[in-house]
Amino acid sequence: MTNSSSNNTHLARSLRRNQTDAEQRLWHKLRSRQIHYFKFRRQFSLPPYIADFCCEEAKLIVELDGGQHAETEDADYKRTAFFERSGYKVIRFWNNDVMSNIDGVLEVIAKTLQEQQQR
Repeated sequence: MTNSSSNNTHLARSLRRNQTDAEQRLWHKLRSRQIHYFKFRRQFSLPPYIADFCCEEAKLIVELDGGQHAETEDADYKRTAFFERSGYKVIRFWNNDVMSNIDGVLEVIAKTLQEQQQR
């Protein structure tokens, strides 16, 4: 494992231990193949970045954006472009949407998983 990859692994582990409330809430719904039996991983390392949630089988990444999104919009754009160049579809949700409308968020994720499966 390269030094950069090792650093990414340590950072991903730290992020898993220190999840936001929105990440915890969404992970509770994504874990254990609860949506159409698709397996999700949280804080998935795809060097040089770490995706919030990833379903490798469907090539889907789910990203959550908090209040700081306005300051990180350019960096988020670069991350999304990298993930897409790597063959992943990226969908984003605001933390507030996860906290106030989890069913709507899960519906979008489920629909996107089905679309990705048909590709």
